[in-house]
Amino acid sequence: MEGDGIMKLETNVEGSFYVTIACIDCDQCRQLAPETFSEVSGYSAVIKQPIHPTEKAKAFQALLACPTGAIHSEDKEGLREAMQDFPLLINDGVYYCGFTSHRSYGASSYLIVHPDGNWLVDAPRWHPHLVENIEKLGGINYIFLTHQDDVADAARYASHFQAERFIHEKELSAQPDAEHIMKGTEPISWHPDFRLIMAPGHTPGHMLLLYRQQFLFTGDHLAWDRDQEDLTAYRDHCWYSWTEQTRSMQRLAEETFSWILPGHGDRIHLPPLQMKEAMNRLVRRMQKQ
Repeated sequence: MEGDGIMKLETNVEGSFYVTIACIDCDQCRQLAPETFSEVSGYSAVIKQPIHPTEKAKAFQALLACPTGAIHSEDKEGLREAMQDFPLLINDGVYYCGFTSHRSYGASSYLIVHPDGNWLVDAPRWHPHLVENIEKLGGINYIFLTHQDDVADAARYASHFQAERFIHEKELSAQPDAEHIMKGTEPISWHPDFRLIMAPGHTPGHMLLLYRQQFLFTGDHLAWDRDQEDLTAYRDHCWYSWTEQTRSMQRLAEETFSWILPGHGDRIHLPPLQMKEAMNRLVRRMQKQ
């Protein structure tokens, strides 16, 4: 189906919002506005037009977060307001940045507002509205890069905010002028609130960031599976070693945290005991694969 030179997916319901063939099925829109978007035949599609203001606001947030500009709306009322929503507060000074990049296949990035300096975890695409809103929150002092896949526009954010970047030496080709180069596999307590955890597997130098023993930023190491209602790791997207990723997961299961904030996949908040049980279940499943 074609309109104004834009190829719409035929799986969209009729109405103002629609998804085009530029969709890469990254899942961001389905996380942000599940009432409006769903997966149909391997792509996202509008399954219900947003009616209520809150639904419409979420649909516009999804439009802005889309890494390929695959979401459109013939009605622009509310779009400017949605731009001001980012970064979106998740909990206790932790924000979701939105404005994902096609260079990281639509990976989520996060901002931590901290009195000793704010942290950006992985990087979104460069967007002036996001930059301005981050400036209002105190800017960025540090950029933690989980692995080479999700750096996106990290260098530009680092230059603008004069921020220091963290990356593992085995991922250094993705950000060769990073200021802090991590080595080995042992965790590092960089600050009382920040623990850097080495988790090779998805890539050789994959890292996680644990904030205040509550928020675990997992990159592509693990996420929540909304269909199975349990934690998951993606073997089909393990680029380095499933055996190493399993070992990393086993070590991670000994840590304490209650939030998982991934690059790809759903976020989840569970009480620490339930989270530990879910981690142990995941490890057992991985060991059998």
